[in-house]
Amino acid sequence: MAVFRLRRSGSLLRALTAAAALAALTTACGARRSARRPPPNVLLITVDTLRADALGAYGNNAVATPWIDRLAAGGARFTQARASAVVTLPSHATILSGLYPFRHGVRENAGFRFPPQVETLATRLRARHYRTGAFVSAFPLDARFGLTRGFDVYDDRFSKNETAVAFRVPERRGGDTVAAALEWIGRDPAPWFAWVHVYEPHFPYAPPEPYASRYRDAPYLGEVAAVDAALGPLLQPILDATTGRDTLIVLTADHGESLGEHGEMTHGLFAYDATLRVPLILHEPHRVGARVVSEPVRHVDILPTVLDAIDGAAPTGIDGRSLLAMTAGTAAAPAAGYFESLSASINRGWAPLYGVTRGSLKYIDLPIPELYDTAADPAERHDLTASRPAEARELERLLATIKTDQRGPSPSRENADTRERLRSLGYLTGAAPAKTHFTDADDPKRLVDVDHQIEEVVSRYQHGDLRGAIALGEQLVERRPDMPISLVHLAFLYNQAGDHAHAAAAIRRALGLNPAANDVAALAGAYLTEAGRAAETVSLLAPYTRAPDPDVDVLIAYGVALATVGRPADALDVFTRAHAADPTSGLPLLDAGTVFLMGGDRDRAAKSFTEALAIDPSLARAHNGLGVIDAERKNYDSALAHWRRAVELDPHDFQTLFNLGDLLIKIGRPAEARSYWERYLAEAPAGAEVSDRARVEHWLSKHL
Repeated sequence: MAVFRLRRSGSLLRALTAAAALAALTTACGARRSARRPPPNVLLITVDTLRADALGAYGNNAVATPWIDRLAAGGARFTQARASAVVTLPSHATILSGLYPFRHGVRENAGFRFPPQVETLATRLRARHYRTGAFVSAFPLDARFGLTRGFDVYDDRFSKNETAVAFRVPERRGGDTVAAALEWIGRDPAPWFAWVHVYEPHFPYAPPEPYASRYRDAPYLGEVAAVDAALGPLLQPILDATTGRDTLIVLTADHGESLGEHGEMTHGLFAYDATLRVPLILHEPHRVGARVVSEPVRHVDILPTVLDAIDGAAPTGIDGRSLLAMTAGTAAAPAAGYFESLSASINRGWAPLYGVTRGSLKYIDLPIPELYDTAADPAERHDLTASRPAEARELERLLATIKTDQRGPSPSRENADTRERLRSLGYLTGAAPAKTHFTDADDPKRLVDVDHQIEEVVSRYQHGDLRGAIALGEQLVERRPDMPISLVHLAFLYNQAGDHAHAAAAIRRALGLNPAANDVAALAGAYLTEAGRAAETVSLLAPYTRAPDPDVDVLIAYGVALATVGRPADALDVFTRAHAADPTSGLPLLDAGTVFLMGGDRDRAAKSFTEALAIDPSLARAHNGLGVIDAERKNYDSALAHWRRAVELDPHDFQTLFNLGDLLIKIGRPAEARSYWERYLAEAPAGAEVSDRARVEHWLSKHL
C-alpha cells in the first residue's frame, strides 16, 4: 500500500387616491406612507455578474427570465444603474454601506477586509429590531471578509476544501442558497432583512439542464435563465401576496459581464458599461411606484432608499441618496457617479482605472483617458476626448474633487486558506509591487492581449493541456518579467507537472518581486518542501511566522516543512497556532492528523481527521487519511468508503487512486481495481512515484 504522504493540494401603487398621490410627491413620502403600515420586510437580492441587458425586462428577447420580469413589471425599473466597482467584494461592500470604495476601503477581492466600525444596512436594520440574515453563494463573500457585521446569521456554506479545481471559485447552487434563506425567513414572523446572493452567471458558464440545451449557443444567458428559475421560490410568495407583512424587494447585480466588448472576455479589467451597468429593481406596491426610471442612479443609493421606505430616515455621512421620489415620478437633479477598477493595478502593476459619470457623460481616467456619451453611444465605441476636450477636463476635475479623501489601495494579509480560494478565482496571485507612476504602456487598453494570454494559460490547464499552459506561461514571464501573477501561475503549473525544482525557482522569483506578499511566501515554502528542500522552507518562513499576526497559509507551509525535517512536535505546535488563528478552516487539523499518522499515533490522527471533516466535509485528504487508518486496522469496507469519497471530492488525487486499487487487489476484487489504477497512471506526475508506477504498469500488463 502506498505511503500516506504529506502534500499541499493544490414595482406606483396599483390604486392611488389623489391625497396619496400628492403625498407621494412630497419629500417625506417614504415616511408618511410607511407610518400607515407596519414596517416591511426587506429582501435584497444580488445576482453575481449579471449585466442589465441580459434580462427580458431590460429588452433581451433571447432569454426567459419570467420571475425577474414579473418583479420589474410591478415595481420601479432603473435603466441607468451603475456599480462603483467591477468585482464582487468591493461592490457588495458599497451596496451594504452606501459608501464608495475609497470610503469603505475595500478595493479588490483579495487582501481587503470591510472595516468593523462602518455601519451597514444590516446594522441599521437590526437597530430597528429586524432579524437579519445573509445567504451567500461564493467565496469572495466568505464571512472572513468582514461583511458579517449586523447579521444575526451569515450563511456561507459552500465547499472550501483544499482540492477545489484550480482557477475555479468554490460556490453553491442558487437553489440551495434560496432554500437556506427560505428556511430562515420562515422561522419567525418578526420583520426580517434577508440578503440573498446567487452566483450562477459567473464564468465559467455551465448552466444545468434544461438551460444547457436551450441556450447551447449562449451559455451565459443559460445561466441567467437558470438563476431566474432558482429565485422563483423566493419571489413567488411575495409577488402572490401570500405573506402577511409587506416585503420591499431590491434586486441588483454586483457588476456586469463583458462578453468580448473592448476585448474583455469577463470582468475585472475595464469599466465599460458591459461590466458597470447593472439591473436595479425596487418592488413593494404600497411604497414604490411602478414605473421605468431613466435617470442615472448608483449602488450607493440603495441603502438610503431602503431606510426611506421603512421610516423616512435620511442617514448622514454616506455617498448615496434615496430613490423613492423618482419612483413617484419626481425628477431629481443628476448625481455624479464614481467608479473604479483596480484589480489589474493591485495584482499586475498596471495603471489604476478611476472614472466618473454625470448625466450621459462618462469619463475614464487612465494614462490614455476616455470620454463617452453613453446615451448617443451606449456601446462606448467613440472616444470624445479629442473632440470635446473641455468636457473631458471638467469631468477630470469633478473626479479629482470626489476623490479628495481617497487613500491608495493597501491590501492586508489574508487568513488561512483565503489565498488558495482567491487564487482559484484568478483574482489573487501575488500582489504587484507598488507603483506611483504610469505611462501609456501601463494602460490596460495596451495590455489586453496580455490579459488574454493569462486567461489562455488558465484555459489550457483546465482543458488538460498542461504542457501548453506551461509553454504559454513561460512566454508571458519572458514578456512581463515584473508581473508576479505570471510567475505564480507558472510555478503552480510546474508543480502540477511534478517539476518541483522549476516550481520553486519560479515562486522564489515572484517572492523576490514583492517579499511582503505572504501568499507568495507560503507557496514558496510549499513548493520548496515538495522539491525536497524543506530545510530551506524552514529558514525562509521562520521570519514570517514571528510577525504579531502571522499569516495562516505561511504557518501551514511552515508546519509541513517542520514535520518533513523531523520536527513533528514543533509542527504540531504550529498547526495549533494556525487553527487558533482561523478555526473555520479544517486544513490545520488535517495536517496535524497527517503528522500524527506518520508518527504512528492512529487514534489522535483519526480524531484530528474527523474534527477537520466536521468543519469542512469536503476535505478529501481527511477521508484519505481515515481510509489509511481503517485499512491498517483491516476495516476494509470502511477504508474503501473513505477512499471512494475522497476521489469523488478530488478525482485527481493519485495517491488515493493507488490506495483503492491496491486494497481491492489485496481483498480479491481485481476487476474493480483496474479502473482506479488506470486513473492513477493518468494522474500521477511523470517522473514521480517511480516504483509505484512501475508496479501498477506491471500489474495492468499482466491483467489485460
